[in-house]
Amino acid sequence: MTETLDLLKTRRSVPPPLLDGPGPDRAQLETILTVASRVPDHGKLAPWRFIVVAGEARERVGAIIAATFAADNPDAAPERLAQERGRLMHAPVAIAIVSRAGPHVKIPEWEQVLSAGAAAMNLVVAANASGFATSWLTEWFAYDRRVLDALGLAPTEKLAGFVHVGRAREVPPDRPRPTLAEIVTYL
Repeated sequence: MTETLDLLKTRRSVPPPLLDGPGPDRAQLETILTVASRVPDHGKLAPWRFIVVAGEARERVGAIIAATFAADNPDAAPERLAQERGRLMHAPVAIAIVSRAGPHVKIPEWEQVLSAGAAAMNLVVAANASGFATSWLTEWFAYDRRVLDALGLAPTEKLAGFVHVGRAREVPPDRPRPTLAEIVTYL
């Protein structure tokens, strides 16, 4: 069995509150993002892109998330606003995967969306193979146009989620996985 298969057989998400620093440095990030971009991409459209949120940028984006939440929930308790402000503060790095899928004369939009998902999964695997732990999450703000606009997404772009990257303080026990008999059909 190869190291890659061992990694894939044992990989699991670590919730962001259990992720600490140090996170990947610039060279490690470039390697991880290079691997993330090596996915099936019919038509060579690169129907995805990445936004790296690290350092003080996590606080700036957190303030946007909290302000957006407060606008919709004016009676929100200060503790809840602090929770919203801290959404990207647990891990040292959060990487947004932006889907740029759209109408194309030859390439179905669905294939482009799947390519963005593959880029996110490659990012997760590359970060784990580099010694980091990850969690790929979408929260309410990943679907809120005000937050997406503040992050610089075009009106046609969507957020496939954030991959939080850091060092696992602890790894929770694995969750139950489906048996192959439940999910595989042989014809």
